[in-house]
Amino acid sequence: MHLDEAVVRRLLRVEDVIPAMERALAAFSSGKVVQPVREIVPVAEHGGFLGLMPAYAGGALGAKLVTFYPQNRGIPTHHATILLFEPETGEPLVTMDGRLITEVRTAAVSAVATKYLARPDASVLAIIGSGVQARSHLEALRLVRRFEDVRVWSPRNADDFARRSDGVRATASAEEAVRGADVVVTVTNSRTPVLDGEWLSPGAHINAVGAPRPDWRELDDETLRRARLYVDSREAAVEESGDVIAAGQAFAELGEVVTGAQPARESAEEITLFKSLGLAVEDMATADLVYRKAANTVENPSDDSRP
Repeated sequence: MHLDEAVVRRLLRVEDVIPAMERALAAFSSGKVVQPVREIVPVAEHGGFLGLMPAYAGGALGAKLVTFYPQNRGIPTHHATILLFEPETGEPLVTMDGRLITEVRTAAVSAVATKYLARPDASVLAIIGSGVQARSHLEALRLVRRFEDVRVWSPRNADDFARRSDGVRATASAEEAVRGADVVVTVTNSRTPVLDGEWLSPGAHINAVGAPRPDWRELDDETLRRARLYVDSREAAVEESGDVIAAGQAFAELGEVVTGAQPARESAEEITLFKSLGLAVEDMATADLVYRKAANTVENPSDDSRP
């Protein structure tokens, strides 16, 4: 069976993915997932990367092949294919387009972080960046917090993003977007900091999604100094994230917060930071959701979401 992006889009619902990511993160941090750190192959002459991300988590066994070409214009920066296998026999079950899965599961993980780490009364959202991850984060975060004011800034497309998004306004600068925000999202391809810690209000929560390489940064030193840092994987973060390397260490994994092994925010004034790099188990759990829906529609062809 092969599922292209159009089929994946019909079957995938972010409201289903958020609880699936909670479970996947909890399983990962509880030692119930077999998953090596992502293997990266640089494609230096074209400014790109190829990543291999395998994982085995209970009922889901598979791998994602993903490319990241941050300078792409007019086409996505990420492309991916996911393969699932039958854990009991090793038989191939399905291949599916993984670009949309990457987009949705990344935002869903940030939604889990926001659910646990942002103040319950958070009502102002700032997004730095205006690409596909900005769009998916806007949708996912609105499912876990009620935002009355949403601001976006990027060097090129903030005005267009705001026009195409309900209840969003573009700002003239990143500082204007961030000052007074309760939740800040950085989803950029920048290799140098786009967020200044002096702009952050007490009690803010940050989801930092860009800068996935050890020599790239989205966050300045003041942000790292002021914030309590959470990651998806300690092992991966100290190898892959320039922001985490600069910070020195992370306080906890997000999965440890989900299970209660580590605390979430401990005061209304505390600044929390989730650095997202993406885990293979997140892709496998999301792909498994899609596969099960697809298999169900084959067995029950009257289902409206059939591929």
